[in-house]
Amino acid sequence: MRRTASVAVALAAMASGLVSAVPATAAAGSPAAASSVDWTDCGTANNPTMQCAAIDVPLDHARPEGRQIQIAVNRIPATAEERQGPLLVNPGGPGGSGLGLAGYVARSLPADVAAQYDVIGFDPRGVGKSEPALECKPGYFDATRPDSVPHDFRTFAENISRAASFAVDCGIRHEGVLKHINTRNTARDMDAIRAALGAEQINFFGYSYGTYLGSVYAELFPERVRRMVLDSIVDPTKVWYEANISQNYAFDERFTAFTAWIAEHDATYGLGTDAEKVEARWYDMRTAMRDEPAKGVVGPAELEESFLPGGYYNGYWPAMAEAFAAYVHEGDEQALLDLYDDYGKVTGTNGYSVYTAVECRDAKWPRDWGTWYEDARETYRKAPFLTWSNTWYNAPCAFWPTRQPEATDVRNDDIPPVLLFQATDDAATPYAGGVKMHRLLDDSRLVVEEDGGNHGITLGGNACLDRYLTEYLADGTLPDARRGVDATCDTLPEPEPAHAASAQKGERSAPSADRADGAELHRLLGARP
Repeated sequence: MRRTASVAVALAAMASGLVSAVPATAAAGSPAAASSVDWTDCGTANNPTMQCAAIDVPLDHARPEGRQIQIAVNRIPATAEERQGPLLVNPGGPGGSGLGLAGYVARSLPADVAAQYDVIGFDPRGVGKSEPALECKPGYFDATRPDSVPHDFRTFAENISRAASFAVDCGIRHEGVLKHINTRNTARDMDAIRAALGAEQINFFGYSYGTYLGSVYAELFPERVRRMVLDSIVDPTKVWYEANISQNYAFDERFTAFTAWIAEHDATYGLGTDAEKVEARWYDMRTAMRDEPAKGVVGPAELEESFLPGGYYNGYWPAMAEAFAAYVHEGDEQALLDLYDDYGKVTGTNGYSVYTAVECRDAKWPRDWGTWYEDARETYRKAPFLTWSNTWYNAPCAFWPTRQPEATDVRNDDIPPVLLFQATDDAATPYAGGVKMHRLLDDSRLVVEEDGGNHGITLGGNACLDRYLTEYLADGTLPDARRGVDATCDTLPEPEPAHAASAQKGERSAPSADRADGAELHRLLGARP
């Protein structure tokens, strides 16, 4: 393995517009060749027509006759007479499984639109049911982990050693494979799926990291793009180190919105009417976890992971506020443990292994830990909620045992108009990323959810957003091009709190019926981009 930054060096560092119809491109349903995929039935109660398969692709696309790996795929077959070809979907990550998303998209689109597409889900290389699946450092997320905030040299040393050991373990377990796990190769796998399906072009629908994956596919294979939807958009000019710093500030603002919501509902939660004081009580709770983890499990790191999903989706806020209130009022540690089990606990390391493998291989990262430390320390002063947790989450990239190239330039004027969706207050992929992608993809259209803070906003219950999505997928209709933002939608109302009687006694409430779609979608998208 290539030598990278040393632990010793690291430790030293501490010292709503009108729409217009756009002509559709040639139908992707007219195949270049017959499909070579061997589909088998794998239907479920929700998706009885689902079919599954595995597609062989080269480990190294520069050596197509060399070692082959398998990409797990599924589909909800088109049933309409007029068909528009395959619609590949991706939930983000990197490291997220797309197999569950295919069924959700097919069920959530209007039936007459979904019926026109073969909705294709897939596990990107290294993920889930694809083979080989990456699994580095088993037990890496077992509780209780060191406090993410380095209050002393020992805590800093523990965190830096954990990160370095993860990178080393990945290099040993997956030597020969690791250098081939990146976004460009995943995009090439997508084109192999297209070829195996016998389609001349694909349609693509990606959330979060999937927006970067889609833009990279378009850069590599512009002639293969028919329609493309990108929702909650990665800034492709900040891949990946700077993107994570931007996240730290955005998540802190989202956490402030959460504590303000609790303060607005003091009658329910009894945590005070001053948002700053509510936030201070949360940090007091975090400090208490340092000395005595809740139920011996939930320390500060686990507490952060338990509340982090609220930055992605405000439908989780009532459950999180209930656990917070139950601990403050009743000393109920079980409430925090239950919250951790529901929202913060990581089982296995496959998703994280692929996350690090892709991000650490996609672009250059600082190899000098002095840079990481100074950036984190400066950011933490203004944005304490996620900064150090996010730093350690990405820290293996300082030690990654593969070469790190320059990031892909995704600017593109060779593809049909792409439809972009972005919430103004998205924390995981801040608003600036949507604006940047809009500028880089010529003739794209940007639809903005005003005052929206959720990550992944289409097919989550907002009828205005879904109308733009549906019209585009149905016949290529796009908002009229305008200067800057092309169309806007109002955000959904904030969630209703739990009943006062249950909130302060630690009784858990289920998501309301009108937010069920959003809850299911965000379970599929997961946390971290």
